[in-house]
Amino acid sequence: MDPDRREHTVLFNLLSKLGLEKFYPNKLTLQSLLEINKNNIYDQTVESLENIPWCFLRKLFQINAECRKCTQVSNNDDDDDDEENSDLFDLDLLTANNSVDNNVNPLDLIVALFLCADSFLQQEMALKMSMCQFSVPLLLPHVNNSQSTLMLWALRDIVKEWRPHDLSESRGFVEDNIVQADIPFFTFVRLKNCSLSKSQVLNHVLSRGQQNHNIFIHRDMKGGAITKKIANGLVEVCWFLPCGRENLDIFPGPVAFANLRGDICESVAQFNFLSQVSTATFVFLDKVEENEHKILTSLQDVKSKLFLVVNCKENSRKDMMSVKKTLKELEIPNSSVKTKDPKVNVAAFSEKLCVSIKKSLTNAANNVKIENMLDKAVELGLSVDENKSGKQKKAAEKIVKGIGVQKISDYKIQQLPLQGENWKRLSQVEMEECRLKKVGKQGPEEYKSQLQEEKRQIRKEQSKYKLSTAMKSFIENVLKCDKEGRGFFIKWMKFQLNAHSESDFNQLYLLRNELTEHCGRKEKDVKIISELVQTLLESSLGVEHYMREMGLIYEFSIDGSRNTADEISRLPGLAAEMLLDGYPLELLDGDASNIPQRWVTDVLMELHKKVRGKSRLLVLTVLGVQSTGKSTLLNTMFGVQFPVSSGRCTRGAYMLFLKVGEDMKHELNCDFIVLIDAEGLKSPAMAQLEGSHEHDNQLATFVIGLSDVTIINVAMENSTEMKDVLQIAVHAFLKMKEIGKKPICHFVHQNVSGFSAHDKTITERQHLLDQLNEITQIAADMEKKPSIKAFTDVLDYDMDKNNWNIPGLWHGTPPMASVSTGYSEAVADLKRNLLETVKTSQSNDVSQIPEFLEWIKSLWKSVKYENFIFSFRNTLVAQAYDNLCNKFSQWEWEFRKEILSWQTEAEREILHSDIESGLQHLTETVESKKSEVSEKITSEERQMKEKLTNYYRKKGKKVHLIEKYKIAFFNSISSLAKEIRYSVNNILDCALHMRKSSKEVQDIHKKYRCMIEQQVMKILSDCKNSKLSDEQLKEEFDMMWTEATANVSGLKEQNISENILNHLRKNFLNRKVNEELQNIGDLTEIGKSKFKARNEHVKNAKTLNAVSRTQIKRCLQDTADHINESCRSFVINIVKTNADYHESFTKELLDNIDESLKSIYKEVKIKFEIDMKLHICGIASREFFKMHQKYLSDNDPRTQLERNKSRYLSNFLDLYKERDDRQRKTNDFVRCCIKPAVEEFIDRSLGTEIVDDILTGSHSAEYSSRSFFQYNIQEELLQNDDFNSFAKYISKYEIYIKDWIFQHIQKQMSEDKTLCKLKNKKLQVIFDKITAALEQATKGPDGVQLPDNKESITELISNMRKYLIKDISISEEDEKITLFQIRSTCHPFINSLKESIKDLKEQLQEEFSQSENITETLQDKFPIKPQDELFKRVFGCGKQCPFCKVPCEAGGKGHDKHHAAVHRPQGLGGAKNNDTEKLIETLCTTDVQSEAKFSNKDTKQKFHSYKKYYTYYPDWLISPDPSIESSDYWKYVLVRYNDRVAQQYEAKPADVPEAWKRITKEQALKGLKDAYNIKLTR
Repeated sequence: MDPDRREHTVLFNLLSKLGLEKFYPNKLTLQSLLEINKNNIYDQTVESLENIPWCFLRKLFQINAECRKCTQVSNNDDDDDDEENSDLFDLDLLTANNSVDNNVNPLDLIVALFLCADSFLQQEMALKMSMCQFSVPLLLPHVNNSQSTLMLWALRDIVKEWRPHDLSESRGFVEDNIVQADIPFFTFVRLKNCSLSKSQVLNHVLSRGQQNHNIFIHRDMKGGAITKKIANGLVEVCWFLPCGRENLDIFPGPVAFANLRGDICESVAQFNFLSQVSTATFVFLDKVEENEHKILTSLQDVKSKLFLVVNCKENSRKDMMSVKKTLKELEIPNSSVKTKDPKVNVAAFSEKLCVSIKKSLTNAANNVKIENMLDKAVELGLSVDENKSGKQKKAAEKIVKGIGVQKISDYKIQQLPLQGENWKRLSQVEMEECRLKKVGKQGPEEYKSQLQEEKRQIRKEQSKYKLSTAMKSFIENVLKCDKEGRGFFIKWMKFQLNAHSESDFNQLYLLRNELTEHCGRKEKDVKIISELVQTLLESSLGVEHYMREMGLIYEFSIDGSRNTADEISRLPGLAAEMLLDGYPLELLDGDASNIPQRWVTDVLMELHKKVRGKSRLLVLTVLGVQSTGKSTLLNTMFGVQFPVSSGRCTRGAYMLFLKVGEDMKHELNCDFIVLIDAEGLKSPAMAQLEGSHEHDNQLATFVIGLSDVTIINVAMENSTEMKDVLQIAVHAFLKMKEIGKKPICHFVHQNVSGFSAHDKTITERQHLLDQLNEITQIAADMEKKPSIKAFTDVLDYDMDKNNWNIPGLWHGTPPMASVSTGYSEAVADLKRNLLETVKTSQSNDVSQIPEFLEWIKSLWKSVKYENFIFSFRNTLVAQAYDNLCNKFSQWEWEFRKEILSWQTEAEREILHSDIESGLQHLTETVESKKSEVSEKITSEERQMKEKLTNYYRKKGKKVHLIEKYKIAFFNSISSLAKEIRYSVNNILDCALHMRKSSKEVQDIHKKYRCMIEQQVMKILSDCKNSKLSDEQLKEEFDMMWTEATANVSGLKEQNISENILNHLRKNFLNRKVNEELQNIGDLTEIGKSKFKARNEHVKNAKTLNAVSRTQIKRCLQDTADHINESCRSFVINIVKTNADYHESFTKELLDNIDESLKSIYKEVKIKFEIDMKLHICGIASREFFKMHQKYLSDNDPRTQLERNKSRYLSNFLDLYKERDDRQRKTNDFVRCCIKPAVEEFIDRSLGTEIVDDILTGSHSAEYSSRSFFQYNIQEELLQNDDFNSFAKYISKYEIYIKDWIFQHIQKQMSEDKTLCKLKNKKLQVIFDKITAALEQATKGPDGVQLPDNKESITELISNMRKYLIKDISISEEDEKITLFQIRSTCHPFINSLKESIKDLKEQLQEEFSQSENITETLQDKFPIKPQDELFKRVFGCGKQCPFCKVPCEAGGKGHDKHHAAVHRPQGLGGAKNNDTEKLIETLCTTDVQSEAKFSNKDTKQKFHSYKKYYTYYPDWLISPDPSIESSDYWKYVLVRYNDRVAQQYEAKPADVPEAWKRITKEQALKGLKDAYNIKLTR
């Protein structure tokens, strides 16, 4: 077989055996290895050869030096037993073991993986192998190893630091890219029959002074003795790097060592290349064979660089002769020959070899740069991996060449202008907009407008910049290249920029040293430190700066007036692709402390589209003191490459997206893990700068707020700085708890090693917990959260489970130390446990990208305010809260409706009850009903609480964000149940009173009815034998009627005024005011004029100044007007019931007044309360007296008899003339008995039907929540543009809302005759029941048809009443009157009754269609008023902002904090400046974020900081506006009606900022929509 073909077959056999054939060539990507899946999380045993590559890569990416041991399939049998029982002399077994199919040589594995890896994975593997202190491929064999590839690109990313001995004293160091380092380069090769392991010798050479480390794989390592299949021809390279300590360093400077695998005869091309590029070549040999002799003697041009390492054996004279022959021909001096005596061990020989190497180091001219080997490689026919990225390399070189000799700071100003001073100034202006610390003499609103204008100007200037040459070229290259080309270009930019910065290395090094020196001084010069820090920041230039500029180009081009070029509009899509490809995105620009929000938003939304909406995110971040290994921890944990540098030049936060594999998506409940790498906190240099602590605080709060998992890197050696970090973190966690976000938190203690470390550090862990508890208590006090006492009240924290001990990073002394296996293993354990914790702790709903963006936006806005807690306003929180309010309103209405339905039936049952058994029985029935309804209310309350509990258990509704409102909503349910119980009990008491009253009236009516009926029968008997005309009969009847009714007396009249006055006196009992009330004569004369607040009503009036007195009097007058209006409405609603007066009305009226007076008790004397109550009781006494008079009139026995006179006359005439009265009596029965009952049935239930119709109709959204209701009201006000409506809405809010709801119901009920339809619907229901009841009533108990006689009619009606008892009540008195002495028999009566009922239905339908007076119907007809029920739904607690009078919009009534979405300029509520008498134009939402102060009656006219408004108003939550535009609505209103508002409040117009005058109606509406999160255009 052809050798090439044979080797090809060998390669493919190996790849197939390892399961890598599908990845050959170069198809295995870096991204696929960074994916979060079970394979790279769990340490699975190697059960097959296919597992070996993945085990190796997993451990390599964890920087675990044990990765090279993953080359054998695990054998579960006990190896030791096998060895003991095996035949030590079984040669077949011993030789077979070398070629077993279950093993692979580690070198073969490495070659195979490099052949399958793409360019970027090769680079990453080389970097991580280098970190493990492994040798890395320099020449990679390919099928036929003569076609080797120089792995220049793969080595490009390796950067090393070292300290040569000549820098020891100065403590300087060198940092260089290893392929660009100009250092000695020694090559080690062997001849075929060499029995000395050069790899072992090299390991001894490189490990002197340190623990022995296997840099090169050798035959005595696990798997090292297995026959190599494809690794011969591989050339590996490693480096010795000095640490600057002579006792540890083998060589004074850096040295490279190359090692050719296999003998030189198999790899002639590689040997030729190495011999020509090396400083020296060491050939290991036992003897020289003929073909080897030819190869060696052909090296005449490099023979001076040749060293022969001869392994002398005993009895090897012949071998030595072959060596001497070669030496002679090559003319190599004896000094270049090193012989190893058989008696000398490898360690001793290694020292001898070191001496030779050191001697070769003296000539610097022999130094070599690996990148300079490229030309020689090409010349000798080797391929170079870097050549395929030549185009991108040139493009990057061209950009970086543009820097030239100018300073980096000057270059940035010219080529990256958008991230310059304007961007930083914009950040400062936006921050000041939130802080308002420099308001000065102008008002806060004017100042805010100025800041807004400055922002606009800066943005305008930014948008004018044209694309610089560098950025044009940069954008062109990242846009036009394919994925691989873009990767090459970005990497080349990084390499070229790093190379350029090395030219300034010394200058930067000196600057850093100077900065460190100044920071270490006791007396620090902050100005010098600030300048040094600024110089360092300005001198920093990396790819991230170009990426930042690209983002800002997009940010401001969209913002500017110019048309956005196509290529610029493509940038977010490009950045999204780069995120998916594993590039980090700058989230927070730490240099400017700002976020380009439009850029970040559009990039992430593009990513969201690219993954088709599958963008659930799990966000993880590491926080800690600067330079404590945070980025290293993230890199080791996830195999990524966040920059790790001792120089902190780039500040802020970067995020990296890692895909989650299909096998983990369900378990982790996410599609991506987002890693956030934030700058280190508490930097000694930065700590000296103004605002440093604030910057750290903002950054920590921001990243913790975004994160689901936070790792805090604890370094106990920096205890002071660490305590500061813990303080910042605890505050942030506390703030997150407030908004329902509960991240998982782990503390990592680095540099803690040993098996017993966990037990030994229990004291430290307890100390940490004590610190956390102490910090938490302080933070809780600052945030006004007294219930929080310990850290565990904030987070789920377990002292054992949430603390991790991680050993030190290095195994040995850097730079020759490898990453400690203990470190990588501990980090891998941490990663596994973190993800397991995430799986079991799904307390938070996972955010998708749109929600994550909302978090970014609102969190960043919030951290810019000093007091985060009160200012956190998030759309997601608002939506979640609104959704719950919507649900709560539904549940509340279901609760109310259920009880209203029961109440209506109970009330009807009481009012129509048969009380022949006595009043005591009726009272007991009512008490029984109270117990029944109490149980029902308790049951409904329990059900509603269960609904709320279940709602909070649901996933996907972001309920965790509104966790803090949970108790308030539970309290609201209890409050609702209490309110309903009180209301129902009142109604039952009232029904009892009315039934008692009606019983008295009924008894009187019955007495006179019986008397009249007797007289009718007597006159009928007297006239029976005479023949009289109709006129004569009427005269006889009239004479009888006059005589019979002569002595009928009226009902007894109550003294209403006296009764009300007695209740008023009881109300003031034990308050020492009886004398004043005793002198009151007639209440009816009181309250006829408008109530006025006077000085004598004000407490301590004489001690107050005129302004305070006026303020308090105005407040009292407003309160009095409100109480007056509310009580008038209460009285009028009672009067409309047409019931008789009952003393409970007065008691409830006085209770309402007491409730309304609670808010002002501190400001008033008892005189105000007396006068107020007398005033209202005077009004009530007149209204209740009228009601009582009407009741007496309506129920007067004489009136009632007169009303029925015509019917008795008809009965008398029909009886006398023996006429058929069936039809007349049937019609009368239907008209007098059935019709009122049917109307009462419809009216009784129509109130709730109307509410249901509105809540389920096209306008249901308007009543869905208080916030949405407010939005609709305010939108309508804006569109109607009527000042009087605005004035009423602001100053008489409750009345306006009631009127609005009433008008809205009227309008809804008028549309398409909705009310008529609802009535007809109820009419059909009751007529179906009446028809069914009538049919059933025609039969007796035995089911047999009733007999056709007169007596059966009574039974028929009785049956109907029984069957309809749950629906309607047929009046017995009216029945007896209408059916008095009926002549018809039962069957004809039934037929007539059916016809009459049918006619009644048609008659009522006609009446419904004709009736247009909806106002009267709503006000007077319905016992359950729909307007009242809807008012209860949307009005809430009714409290108003103490500054601007905006109503509270919090859900339920049990909330402990009032809040509103939009506040107003205070002048709209009547606030004016005492000195100028001008209306105050500022918004309280602006004032609470400024340094402004207020004074009023509550502060006793002493000035108090708005920022601490909660001292006087602890139950109000007034947050700064989410944006300056959100209050545009009320600014527009004040500007439009400034003069008229001033006139209304007897003040001068407000001085409004000029910017407000430019707000249009459309902008006002948009601001309103933004404030209420209204997404749809209406």
